[in-house]
Amino acid sequence: SFYYGTFPAGFLWGVGSSAYQTEGAWDKDGKGPSIWDAFTHQKGKVFRNETGDSACDGYYRVKDDIQLLKELKVNHYLLSISWPRIMPTGIKTEQLNEKGIQFYNDTINSLLENNITPIVSLYHWDLPQVLQEKYGGWQNISMINYFNDYANLCFEKFGDRVKHWITFSNPWAVAENGYETGEHAPGLKLGGCGAYKAAHHIIKTHAKVWHSYNSTWRREQQGMVGISLTSGWGEPVDPHSQTDRDAAERYIQFHLGWFANPIYRGDYPEVMKNYVGRKSAQQGLGRSRLPTFSLQEKTYIKGTSDFLGIGHFTTRYVLQKNFPFLQVSGYHTDRDLAELVDPKWPVPGPKWLYSVPWGFRRLLNFIKTQYGNPLIYVTENGVSETLQCPQLCDEWRIQYLKGYINEILKALNDGVNVKGYTAWSLLDKFEWNKGFSERFGLYHIDFKNKNKPRYPKASVDYYKKIISANGFPNPREVENWHRKAMDSCSTTHQHLAADSLITHMEMVTEIVLPTVFTLCILICIVLLIFYLRNQS
Repeated sequence: SFYYGTFPAGFLWGVGSSAYQTEGAWDKDGKGPSIWDAFTHQKGKVFRNETGDSACDGYYRVKDDIQLLKELKVNHYLLSISWPRIMPTGIKTEQLNEKGIQFYNDTINSLLENNITPIVSLYHWDLPQVLQEKYGGWQNISMINYFNDYANLCFEKFGDRVKHWITFSNPWAVAENGYETGEHAPGLKLGGCGAYKAAHHIIKTHAKVWHSYNSTWRREQQGMVGISLTSGWGEPVDPHSQTDRDAAERYIQFHLGWFANPIYRGDYPEVMKNYVGRKSAQQGLGRSRLPTFSLQEKTYIKGTSDFLGIGHFTTRYVLQKNFPFLQVSGYHTDRDLAELVDPKWPVPGPKWLYSVPWGFRRLLNFIKTQYGNPLIYVTENGVSETLQCPQLCDEWRIQYLKGYINEILKALNDGVNVKGYTAWSLLDKFEWNKGFSERFGLYHIDFKNKNKPRYPKASVDYYKKIISANGFPNPREVENWHRKAMDSCSTTHQHLAADSLITHMEMVTEIVLPTVFTLCILICIVLLIFYLRNQS
């Protein structure tokens, strides 16, 4: 049932985005190539072969986008820094890009001037391509020191003003999609070891950066360093079946626990070590495909997070499913489980993203129980649409945000230590291997228009009301928000239609008229030649 009430005073409301998905300017002002630049420039890797070369042109539209943040009345903005924009090869001793550093300085200053707190992620997937080519990226242990140098440069240049740092955003996707399935950059399919090895190096890198901040910067800068982990919730198909309950537990431990357990408890989850170890032995391997931490590393990694960022989008029902050991084992078959969905769950956008708000409360309570009730910031939560025509009256996003935010309010009443919420995302943007076909934005972008104008969807108006009221005061007021939000999008639709017509006319002017003019000249020349021949 829906719970009416307000969040504690000082609860932080914000929105987020990431560098590669929004900035564009992929080769401008001294920026080096990232693995996503290389990946998207290969045919067949991304839907319709789209790229983030220009994305939302966010590199040139900082002031415009900060106006949108002011319009939303958010407390914070979660952004990421592009490693190759400030360090083109990824190696500090080789080259620094002052223009890139200036860009982020200007962005951070503009946010603070407008009373918006920057929450900065050091890594949202755009590894410098040079490090991938030279060393194999996150397969190589040398990344630990290269990333630590980069992080320390960011602390040095921006840490006097940035007080909330995220080392990695959704490292699960970096490891699994980048080094096992190959769906994401760098597009490698390294069998049963690639993802585990990449994750192992990422966890050790995170710990090194936390210790660097702790020993060198914390006393002077008084900031916090955490990590942002994205996880679904796994619910047993039959809650009375021990095998289903165990399968649901594995679902969470292989997803969230893979990274959270070492950081909060000092090692990989026992169930993960047992299952991967057993499957590795059945394959005849001499040791587990899941790497191990030494005793010294366990101590070094444990406790290296001042807060836990949580990204959450959806839920699955889970049941036991055995995969024969003769199959080529990998992350997905190591878990011995199957995922199901309830056909009654709303699926407003892509087929993977079902709206199941109650799963969020359960996930938050799981974190409270498993990891000693850490300080939590929700770093990503939102829903996308896949329809190609503009969808400004996004009723489904309003219902999604209302439901999921309400479950956070219930979790707070359960005693979960959540201090902030970040809606994902500010703008429609480049959505990785899906290109521009999925749109998560509160603001619609017309990518066909060279100016890439931003238009508020109905959810902008609704989210603003939640922020202003700091929650859901009473049924009548909340219902009124819904009505006003839906009214607001009708007006915006008219503006968008008018602008689209103008854009179409401009295209006609720019392309069709010069073409017609050229044809007329050619026809005149041909006629003149015929005339002269006849005369002679």
